[in-house]
Amino acid sequence: GCELTASTKSYTFQVDKEDDSDHILALSVVCLTDGAKDECNVVEVVGRNHENQEIAVPVANLKLSCQPLLSLDNFKLQPPVTFRLAAGSGPVHLAGWHRIVPREYDFFEDDDFEDDDLSEEEEELAPIMPAKK
Repeated sequence: GCELTASTKSYTFQVDKEDDSDHILALSVVCLTDGAKDECNVVEVVGRNHENQEIAVPVANLKLSCQPLLSLDNFKLQPPVTFRLAAGSGPVHLAGWHRIVPREYDFFEDDDFEDDDLSEEEEELAPIMPAKK
């Protein structure tokens, strides 16, 4: 996790460029902590899009009196990524997890895994129907 405040407005999570593993960073919770004022605190994620251009996306707008906490349900990001307090003075705490997956491991190239190994008892899911008004 990390904490964004008026004096520390950004935090960058990055991995060693020589590391050949795949890294996944997942953001779970963004919340105001002790000492927060009743003001809008906007947290942005700054990363790169598919064209390698920098892009900033707001992920949370917290206010002590109406929404002091936001669950992001393990919002997955690929490092390097910067978290920035775009508005407000915080403190805002961000929590999540980091997973490292070695690139040489590929589940689908495993010789022991074949389509025949799938359980014949798997149930077929019913189609999703539109809601009635």
